[in-house]
Amino acid sequence: MQPEDFIVDYEKALATQDWKSVEPLISERASVTFSTGAVHEGKAAVKAAFERNFELIKSEEYKIKNVRWLFTNESTAVYLFDFSWKGIMNNQLIGGEGIGTSVLIKEENKWVLLAEHLGRKT
Repeated sequence: MQPEDFIVDYEKALATQDWKSVEPLISERASVTFSTGAVHEGKAAVKAAFERNFELIKSEEYKIKNVRWLFTNESTAVYLFDFSWKGIMNNQLIGGEGIGTSVLIKEENKWVLLAEHLGRKT
């Protein structure tokens, strides 16, 4: 698996809205910062945050685009990206977009998310 493959797998896993699909792609040491500013450190906290989103936002579609690789080697990869999402919350279609930075590391010979920081477009 190459770092680029991680992005495809991550989008597919998120589309399932099932933590069991996402979990293998997340490091135990993960830190995820949402565009709201909420920080979730450690896999258990990331799990709780993602499951809360899965519960609140139904039929969510999350897209990663315009990926710009800052650094890659055999064990680390860093990329910038644009993202968009839409879904149903309280019977209404909602959505948003923003920018992100992700750090991937190789653990047990597979790429996993170590850090993700999502922000709003200005």
